[in-house]
Order: sequence, then C-alpha cells, then structure tokens
Amino acid sequence: MLTKMTKHFSDKEVKRQWYIIDASNQILGKVAVKAAELLQGKNKVEFTPNSDVGDFVIVINASKVRVTGKKLTDKMYYRHTGYFGNMKEFNLKFMLEKHPERVISLAIKNMLPKGNLGLKMFKKLKVYATDKHPHMAQKPTPITL
Repeated sequence: MLTKMTKHFSDKEVKRQWYIIDASNQILGKVAVKAAELLQGKNKVEFTPNSDVGDFVIVINASKVRVTGKKLTDKMYYRHTGYFGNMKEFNLKFMLEKHPERVISLAIKNMLPKGNLGLKMFKKLKVYATDKHPHMAQKPTPITL
C-alpha cells in the first residue's frame, strides 16, 4: 500500500517576501490578524506549524489606526517597573498618543505562538507610526484589508 508523505519545510527552504500594511483608518484587530497570518506563513502552501515559514511584515501609519466601541478608555495596558507597588497602567488613548507602534506590535505579538517560535516570527515585524520606513530597498508588496 502506497502512503502519501507530507513534506515539512524548514526555515532554510522558504523564500521570504516583504509585505506592507497601511493601518490608516483601519480597525486595529483586522490589521493585527492579517499581519499575524503573514508572519506565521498561513497564506503559503508550504505552511508548517512547527517551523518559521512566514514573511516579513511592515505596518505603517500606526498612529492612525481605529478602534470600535469604548476601547479608547476601557482597554488597559499594564507595565511593572520592578519596584514594589509600581504597577503602571495606561489606557489605549494614552498609548496611541505616546507609543502608537507599541499598540499594534502588542496586538500582533499576542496572536503569535508563545515560545521561541513566536519570538522568531515577531522579529520579522516592523511597525512605524508614520508612513516613512527604511525598507524601500526590499520592494514590499502592499496588502489591502
């Protein structure tokens, strides 16, 4: 009896592409889902869940991202300084004003697998608050949402 073998692709066998996502006037969750899908390589035929076969993703205009509902005031981000009693909490409105690229990168990071594989995928993400980025030499393909 002949059985079909599934080919598993390793990191070295994959040809990586660069994609660019314009987040201006787009919903935060939709941008994060599309970027996480591209970083994991789920859009490719050679997708293998236990290896990094994803592409590079550039997100521009992070400061112009939209959210729905009351998330601007109700969604909280937490950070601890390391000292006793120094848990800092910030709402989404403050984070979008001060660190807009951090909002998108945290949303995408939480959608990636946890552990070494997820960290490897996350390193291929580049987020910029404005439309200027230093990756024009890679000729990124624009993605529309």
